[in-house]
Amino acid sequence: MSDKVDNSQLSAQPQLGAALSAFSCVDGMLCIGGKTPAQISAMLDAEVFYAYDREALQCKVQRLRHMLPATVKLHYAVKANPYGPVVRQMASLVDGMDVASRRELLLALQSGMPASHISFAGPGKTDSELAAAIAAGCVVHLESATEMRRLQRLCLTANTTAQVALRINPEFELKGSGMKMAGGAKAFGIDQSQVFALLDEVQQGPLQLIGFHLYCGSQNLHADAILQSQRQSLQLLTQLRPLCPDLRFFNLGGGFGVPYFPADKPLDLDAVGAGMHGLLNEFAATIAGLEIVLELGRYLVADAGVYLSRVIDIKTSHGSTFVVTNGGLHHHLANSGNFGQVVRRNYPVLLANKLNQPVAGPLQVVGPLCTPLDVLADKVLLPEPDIGDWFAVLQSGAYGASASPQGFLSHGAVAEILL
Repeated sequence: MSDKVDNSQLSAQPQLGAALSAFSCVDGMLCIGGKTPAQISAMLDAEVFYAYDREALQCKVQRLRHMLPATVKLHYAVKANPYGPVVRQMASLVDGMDVASRRELLLALQSGMPASHISFAGPGKTDSELAAAIAAGCVVHLESATEMRRLQRLCLTANTTAQVALRINPEFELKGSGMKMAGGAKAFGIDQSQVFALLDEVQQGPLQLIGFHLYCGSQNLHADAILQSQRQSLQLLTQLRPLCPDLRFFNLGGGFGVPYFPADKPLDLDAVGAGMHGLLNEFAATIAGLEIVLELGRYLVADAGVYLSRVIDIKTSHGSTFVVTNGGLHHHLANSGNFGQVVRRNYPVLLANKLNQPVAGPLQVVGPLCTPLDVLADKVLLPEPDIGDWFAVLQSGAYGASASPQGFLSHGAVAEILL
């Protein structure tokens, strides 16, 4: 990152420095993949778009590989960003992919990722999705006894076999997660107390049990909590492995978080890496001969994406300045507050053509939709705005376009590009 970002902008948004580190700045202008917003706009013939930086994706994976034990396999969770060029880029960087729908399965296959390195998870797979997984030859992550028996019947009908993993809902949770996906009553996985009773059944007939999968939570910024969850997972593996002679991998899940909001501190990757080195040495006998998988989505791609729109109006109301852009919650639901979450907090945002200018008074940045929920930034300190400025939302590479209601109020779809 160039040194031409005005320090008052970095002071006004503490999370902005880390978010900007993936990009360059030339004469006060944000560049993504070496291109200015105006250049990207000309290429796309669009003024509202997501731009993803190829080099930022590469750097994130390289840093992870440098810090983590060399034996750990990285899998990309396609749901985080299913944009085709991003999926193909990630296929060249990671060891496997995790999908949760037939369309994601096709994206992963068409990226060149071998089917045997693709896992299909999700608590409500239909028979047609299971049949697609069988035909493709990917690994099916089973989330219930009923799903296991349906897959067995489909294999017998097709006179074929399938490789499977059992997704476990363990008794413990990942503390401090944005979303807890394990511990207690959950839609995901098979309760730990039920898994042992299913081991004989799943290892007979047309299914081959080759792995276990635990995903305890997401968006976690606490290294100690992540490592504690991994320790508990490996302790559970010590009980399971002697009963599963054909086991090939153990998926520890992911949950690595991204700092979106002012109070967020980046995950201490050094601590996670050092802790995982220690854990894998401690459990060396348990994991001997197994692949240890980390399944990451948001953490791999969030930093590399920027959502950009154009300022189309500026007005005042009762002493507040409103900056109106042509982009909004229909394209970036998470940034807007997910249709009115109780506490709305700002993502790191900026005027992409004014990085070298000092901040002015607080601004309300809103979109064009006819709803008061269409808020892009609330009382944020930015440089003095002008019509035509480029408004940018950083940390937008994950759960952006595909996780937003693009048909809402019929304003049209958002463009995307990988540079």
